[in-house]
Amino acid sequence: MTKYLLGVDIGGTTIKLGIISESGEILEKWEITTQTGDQSDRIPHDIWTSLTEHLATNHIDKNQCLGIGVGAPGFVVADTGDIAQAVNLGWVDFPLGDILHDLSGLPVYIENDANIAALGENWLGSGGLAENLVMITLGTGVGGGIIVSGKIVSGSNGMAGEIGHMTMDVHGVRCNCGRNGCLETIASATGIGRIAQEQVEQHPETILTPLYKKKGRLTAKDVFDAVKENDQVAQDVVHRIMDTLGLAISNITTIVNPSKIVIGGGVSKAGEALLQPLELAFKRYALPRIVEGSTFEIAKLGNDAGIIGGAYLVKQHQS
Repeated sequence: MTKYLLGVDIGGTTIKLGIISESGEILEKWEITTQTGDQSDRIPHDIWTSLTEHLATNHIDKNQCLGIGVGAPGFVVADTGDIAQAVNLGWVDFPLGDILHDLSGLPVYIENDANIAALGENWLGSGGLAENLVMITLGTGVGGGIIVSGKIVSGSNGMAGEIGHMTMDVHGVRCNCGRNGCLETIASATGIGRIAQEQVEQHPETILTPLYKKKGRLTAKDVFDAVKENDQVAQDVVHRIMDTLGLAISNITTIVNPSKIVIGGGVSKAGEALLQPLELAFKRYALPRIVEGSTFEIAKLGNDAGIIGGAYLVKQHQS
């Protein structure tokens, strides 16, 4: 009897779901709306209802499914499947794993969404099943996933790998977590835009100035587009930010010594304009032997990383 893995990736706007073979082939993938506010407690029911409908459409019996792997936002206690806190969903000590298991009757495994993305990239993306890998996602925030000896590092209460909340500037701007100068305030898409706007006000000669005046804000894409036009201010902004990110990665790799460093998230679409200064900064700060043993990669799976990582989480628990 053919067996399947069910992958779920809970986002703030949509929930991505997929039925995936044991070899990693996506049989079907789809999305549903994430209910928020007072309705967020309905999320596990929405997930199982949707999975049930799509399993039926694909003529798959529930008993053919090895389990459900879920990536959830916020602070996740992987051992229990509880969400300690997910601010955007209003969850505090929410027993997501238990509820979904009671609904489905299947084994359910929960991990932080960034960790799940790292698992997915390592299985079928840029990781190539590396034994030791660090993945950093640069989006609205900065997420991270650390794999050691093939397994996600979760820590004692789910806080391992929160790379975006490494303090990089003790006198820096306030982060959403309530502390100052987190990496997320600098290297996220939001941080890049903010720093670029500060520089525009000091250097009106940049080609970013008319764009800023027109839109009232700047995005990370605006900055990297200006880099391609050889704009000096944009280049200085990117080099400053990549210098900080390279330092952060060098510190992580001193502890983990990974063979692969994978950069994902929306900002990673900048490609070489991001990777080149980032690698230079990393090599400036990292121990030479660590540099020799590692390579940088851009994530390949895009929006599928979460459901593929969720499926792999189930697969790992079968061995």
